[in-house]
Amino acid sequence: MERRLFRTGNGWSLFIPKVIIELLKIDPENDNIEMQIENDILKIKKVEKKA
Repeated sequence: MERRLFRTGNGWSLFIPKVIIELLKIDPENDNIEMQIENDILKIKKVEKKA
């Protein structure tokens, strides 16, 4: 899936389709995500809530 970044304020944003959010089981209103870069690859994962 190819996407373009778009400008928001002083930064850049990436639109993530709903189907990907659902596959990752992310609730965008309540969950946090973690981003990592490995070998020029951006990895995004849900941060598990601590009990």
